[in-house]
Amino acid sequence: MRTGILARNAAVAAAALLVLTACGGGGDDSSAGGGGDAAGGTGGGERQVNVYGTDGNMGNALGESFTAPGSLAGMKGTTPLTDLGSEFTDRLREIDPNLQDYNYAGETYDAVVVTALAAQAAGTNDANVFKEFINGITVGGEACTDFAACLEIINNGGNVDYNGISGPLSFADAGEPAEASFGILQFGEDNQLDEAATDFVLAGDSANATTDEGPAYAAPGATGEPLVIGTLLPLTGNLAFLGPPEVAGARLAVNDINAAGGVLGQPVQLIEGDSGDASTDTATQTVDRLLQGGVNAIIGAASSGVSLTVIDRITGSGVVQFSPANTSDQFTDYNDNGLYFRSAPPDTLQARALSDLIINDGNNTVGIMALNDPYGTGLMENTRENLIAAGLAEDSIQTLTYDPQAANYDAEVQQMVDFAPDAVVVIGFEESARIIESLNSQGIGPQR
Repeated sequence: MRTGILARNAAVAAAALLVLTACGGGGDDSSAGGGGDAAGGTGGGERQVNVYGTDGNMGNALGESFTAPGSLAGMKGTTPLTDLGSEFTDRLREIDPNLQDYNYAGETYDAVVVTALAAQAAGTNDANVFKEFINGITVGGEACTDFAACLEIINNGGNVDYNGISGPLSFADAGEPAEASFGILQFGEDNQLDEAATDFVLAGDSANATTDEGPAYAAPGATGEPLVIGTLLPLTGNLAFLGPPEVAGARLAVNDINAAGGVLGQPVQLIEGDSGDASTDTATQTVDRLLQGGVNAIIGAASSGVSLTVIDRITGSGVVQFSPANTSDQFTDYNDNGLYFRSAPPDTLQARALSDLIINDGNNTVGIMALNDPYGTGLMENTRENLIAAGLAEDSIQTLTYDPQAANYDAEVQQMVDFAPDAVVVIGFEESARIIESLNSQGIGPQR
C-alpha cells in the first residue's frame, strides 16, 4: 500500500475489515456501481459500497481476493488514518524492507513512545506507578513530536505534550484518543485503493481530552531498573498481515528511544510475541511467557476480541496493556485497574465518521451486516445510533450479525436483497471478500 493510505492504517478490524455500503437506487453508471435497480433501493443517486476497517487491514489485501476488474470499484470506506509521511515510512522500511503497507505502524510506534515517556516521567518502571502519567503525556505541557525532544523537556524539569506519528493523541480519562483523523477511502477499477481519492475528516472533540496531567514528574534525569516492553502482535492467524507493520513500528520506536539515551538511564528491552487470533489460545500462551519475562508493558493485541481474552491476565498482573488497534467501545469503561490504554480511536468515533459518510452520500435506508464479535457488534450499534441521530427512521435501518465460520452467507445476503436498502454496510474480517462476492452476484455489491 501507499504512504498516504496506510498511515494509521486502522484499516480493518482484524483481517480485512470492511464496511461495505452499497447504494441502491437507479444510479449514475459512471460511479461505483451502475444500475442500482437490482438492489431495489429508493435513495437514487450514486451506487457505491463503503468499506470500513479498524482493527486490521482494509484495502489492497481485500482487492487481491478479486480477479474480475471492477469488482470493488467505487466501494468506499472509513478508517482511522493520518498521513504518515515518507520520512517515517522510509524508516519503517529500513526496519523491514519487505513491508507491503503500514497498518497501525504509527499507532504502535506511539504506544511504545508514550509508555517510555510515562516511565521516565514517573522515575520508575513500575506500571502501577507510571500508568498515572500516561494520559498526561498526551496533553498540556510543552509540545514535542519525538522521544528525544520530549526527553529533553523532562530532563529540563518540564512537562511534555507528545504529539505523535498517529496524531496529537490527546487522551481522554479513559486512556484513548478524544479526537482522531479518519480517511475516507475508495477502490479503483483495479480493485486497489485509489490513494488520490482519499479524503481526511476528524471525528470526536479534543475538548473531551483529560484535564488531569497526572502527578508531578520525578526528578530530572531519574534512573532505575530497565523498562521491559513486550509485544502481543499478530504473527500468525487471520490477522497475520497486520503483524509486519506493527512489529516494525515497535522496533523503530525502541531504536529511537535507545538512541536518545533510553529510559531511566537504561536501554529499553523489547520481547516480541505472537497474538494469533481469537480462534486460538496463542495470545494467552504469549502473555504468560511475557509476564514470566518480567515485562512492564505489553503492546497489543491488534484484535479487540483477542484483547478481551487476555486483558484481565495482563492488568491483573500489574502490567500496562497498550493496544495500537483495538477499537471496541467495551474497553472505554472496562475494569482494567487503570492499566489499559489504546492509541487507536474507539468505535464511537469511527461510527460517527462512517455514519456521516453514509448520510452525506444521500442514503435513506441502510442495511448493516456485522461480524458477531465485540468489534463488529459494537461498531454496528454505534453506527446505527448515529444514523438515527442524523435523522434516519429506526425502521429504515436493518441490522444483522453473521458467523465468520459459516460455509456461506446466502441467507444474510438474501435478507439485504429483500430489504433493498440504499446502502449496505459490511463489518467483518477476511470473510468479507466472500460476502462482497455474494452481494455482487445479487446485484447489490460494488461490481457494475
